[in-house]
Amino acid sequence: MQTKRFLITGGSQGIGAALVKLARAAGHQVVFTGRKEPLIKQVAAETGAHGIHADVSIGQDNAKTVDACSHHMGGVDVLINNAGFAYRAEIGALDVDAMKRVFDTNVFGLVDITNRIVPLMKAQKDGDVVNIASTSGMKGGPGGTAYGSSKWAVRGITQAWQAELRPHGIRVTCVCPSEVQTNFDGKTGRNNPNKLFGEDLAKTILALLDMPHRVMLPEFAVFATNPWKED
Repeated sequence: MQTKRFLITGGSQGIGAALVKLARAAGHQVVFTGRKEPLIKQVAAETGAHGIHADVSIGQDNAKTVDACSHHMGGVDVLINNAGFAYRAEIGALDVDAMKRVFDTNVFGLVDITNRIVPLMKAQKDGDVVNIASTSGMKGGPGGTAYGSSKWAVRGITQAWQAELRPHGIRVTCVCPSEVQTNFDGKTGRNNPNKLFGEDLAKTILALLDMPHRVMLPEFAVFATNPWKED
């Protein structure tokens, strides 16, 4: 793949940080966002990428992020909408305000940052948008009203954008990871080597982007082969 200009949201940890590291190792320019300053500084120092303290649920932060991309890279070729978090509760005990906060980040934040980036891509008649959803958005589960429905929404949004943007030479793909060993959802210590790692998803996404631009994968899920096996 020729050198690209990446914007990766939620790039200070987990899948996002793995993407920043691999993209930089491959020679790409990278701007990434995060909400935890120490993690942002750490990833930036390790990779040479430009980190921004920004929350995708805040419009002013997204405007600042787009300005930084124009200043540091001259634009964006690849937008990876990775920022997201989970709130889980069963119906009957659901905090609707907490569910709205999930949608503010996972759905409306994703839409807002993309809404600001797409005109740049249309002007250059080229680009890639990768939306990170989840297998939780492919099959409902207990406690999944908020998080699962936000990821179902991402899948539907992706399909709408595919219909709108393919005539402009812009590919839009939805990636649905299964459980990945990160600190996502406040979980730590998941050290089963047979589960997915953030680097696995990062390698998969970079391989997708390396396909000839005439090729578009609308959506795919990524599972561990045997996550129940304990070494």
